[in-house]
Amino acid sequence: MSDTAIIVNTVVAVLATVLLIVRFRLNPVVSLVIGAAYLGLTAGLGVEGTVEAITGGFGDILAEVGLLIAFGVLTGAMLQRAGAIERLVAMLLRVCGPRGMPYATAVTVGTVLQSIFVDVLLVISAPLARRLAPRIGDHGLPRMATALAIGLECGIVLMVPGVGALALAGLLGVPLGTMLLAGFVLVVPTVLIATAIMTFVFRRGWWDPIRDEQAELAAAGPVTGGSPAGGPSTDDAGPAATAAAPDREPLAAAAAPSSTTLTDAGPMRRDVSLLLLFTPLLVALLLIAAGAVLEVAEVSVPVLAFVAEPVIALLIGLIGTTVVCSYATGRTAVEESVAGGFRESGQILILTGVGGSLATTIQKAGLGDILGQYFSATTVAPLLMVWVIAAVLHVAIGSVTISAITAAGVLAPVAPIIGLSPVLVALAAGAGSLFAVHVTSNTFWLLQSLMGQTTRGALKTCSVGVSVASVVAIGIILPMSLVF
Repeated sequence: MSDTAIIVNTVVAVLATVLLIVRFRLNPVVSLVIGAAYLGLTAGLGVEGTVEAITGGFGDILAEVGLLIAFGVLTGAMLQRAGAIERLVAMLLRVCGPRGMPYATAVTVGTVLQSIFVDVLLVISAPLARRLAPRIGDHGLPRMATALAIGLECGIVLMVPGVGALALAGLLGVPLGTMLLAGFVLVVPTVLIATAIMTFVFRRGWWDPIRDEQAELAAAGPVTGGSPAGGPSTDDAGPAATAAAPDREPLAAAAAPSSTTLTDAGPMRRDVSLLLLFTPLLVALLLIAAGAVLEVAEVSVPVLAFVAEPVIALLIGLIGTTVVCSYATGRTAVEESVAGGFRESGQILILTGVGGSLATTIQKAGLGDILGQYFSATTVAPLLMVWVIAAVLHVAIGSVTISAITAAGVLAPVAPIIGLSPVLVALAAGAGSLFAVHVTSNTFWLLQSLMGQTTRGALKTCSVGVSVASVVAIGIILPMSLVF
């Protein structure tokens, strides 16, 4: 089959997948499998070869990251049940002060809290951010909303253990320690720079409380403390209008750790320090990072090499979190958290697997050999191309994870041929998938509703804010290609 035919059929397969999801509202998992099947058959793989590519790609990527995703989600579910997020926000407020909270929120959400399932993290953190908004000075609401949006979305696809970052690492064969270190190097400056840019824009008059905040919140006027007056209106809330309104208790209710501190799981049974709650997860991430450093330094320490393996490190973190949270909240609460975590991780695992199916089919169709003739690792063209593909897919589909996985799959076969580091392809795909988070995204509507914004306001804080982060990220990735 000619090179042109393979390229055309690959484009048709990707466009057909997008069309099935957007126009016919077919489940993304089914749509990705259909796209992979079409490409395999039209590329000459035959029935048996096509089925083998689909099932083999599914199994390969789940073998690589399936346990990692499950361990990460379960760890996050227990931390959420223990009230760790509320207490962490209160601690950041004490340490960073009101004016530093947007930056502290963006960095923390984009790094440390990525083990928590994104919708759960958003529903818990958004009401806290909204209560903090009046206390951080001018334009507090848009600054906190933007910081939260940027941190959430960047962390998902760029920072281990974000589910998108894990999927991209597995898809491209990137060692998880390398993905962790490279992601951290990218995420921290990205969220800080993007948040600073948006703060500058808001202070130059780009935010109108009358039109950008929901009526009852804007009518309340500026306040110096406490909580905003009223919850979000459902008049302009979109699909997430039924989301729970932010609770209106003072922030102090979620602050000081005590045996009577309330969480959505009920009272904590014992007083456990915030550092102790997060210690197992932090130890796991440090072990993974240490393994990557030892590998680069070509130092062999068998025991450390074993515990630094991502699966073992996250297992240690999961076991440690289970012990600490069992002490803090009781065995019943932990068991309920684990059950909820398994429900959340199921859809993520299947979606990740079928993303691997499409990527494997593209690889076996020979697209990598074809594109490898036109690109070289000394140019920025491959990274810009994967960024653009991910951005276009995200605009059409509205899913950060799906667009990142699909875009990375297109150029995954190219990386080894031209000598381009796969971690750069993973980061570029993740950065591109952040572009233009808009009304097709559940995150958009949750932020709009829970932060008390109108749709117009959410387009500024979420859509524009995360798009700025996407552009900043690719601007940082390109010079990173000189190092990785």
